[in-house]
Amino acid sequence: MTPVNTLIAKEIRCFVVSPVLYVVGAVFLFIAGFLAHLMVVNAGQQALQFLQMQNTYAQLNLNELVFRPIFQSLAIVLIFLLPMLTMRLFAEERKIRTMELLLTSPIGINEIISAKFMSVLLIYLGLLGFTGLTPVVLSFYSEFHWDPILTGYLGLALQGAFFLSCGVLGSTLTENQIVAAFLSFGIIIVFWLLGGLGSMLGDTTLGNIISYLSFVEHYDRLVRGLLEAKDIVYYLSGTILMLFIAHRVVDSHRWQ
Repeated sequence: MTPVNTLIAKEIRCFVVSPVLYVVGAVFLFIAGFLAHLMVVNAGQQALQFLQMQNTYAQLNLNELVFRPIFQSLAIVLIFLLPMLTMRLFAEERKIRTMELLLTSPIGINEIISAKFMSVLLIYLGLLGFTGLTPVVLSFYSEFHWDPILTGYLGLALQGAFFLSCGVLGSTLTENQIVAAFLSFGIIIVFWLLGGLGSMLGDTTLGNIISYLSFVEHYDRLVRGLLEAKDIVYYLSGTILMLFIAHRVVDSHRWQ
């Protein structure tokens, strides 16, 4: 087993014995299930109203009525929940004074950051996988297009990876886990607000640049079933940038 795999396994074990994982997981899955229930009930009510008015069954678009609202709502939920997963990664190491031991180990900083990031990413993808039961179950009762659902889940995975990388950066900046969570939340909010600022500037060069820096439009296209290279590049480059900055922050501790 490579040092990176060993560190990933160690981090996952720490999450398994921590109540944070179970609280975050329970809240995330409850909200996802509750949203699915609300959207399905709403779709059923619209079908019933159409039946009463037209005396015939309506062919509802579940992609628009159920899945797109779920994906859009979950993106907001992740802003608040994912920083809670990443807040302990480096903050705890600094608080219990094991950061120096970690930095003087044979494992490089790249491997340390990659392992800690991959551990929370694997946990998040596992939680996301449970929500996949919703479209699978609904497929037995109604027909819908799978392409927007698959791109929507790809959007959730990429957006979650980006948020987690912001959380890793936030955790490197302080030894207080609560402060780390708020720093991560603040970084994500800044990228979110850039979308509104870009919209205010309109169809100008500066407005387009600022809008591109926000994840709002990129995620919205994926939820609508549009798979474009620029959106994938945005999330991958954003994630790598956040991890690179985290690397520089951790490396600065070596000389303190």
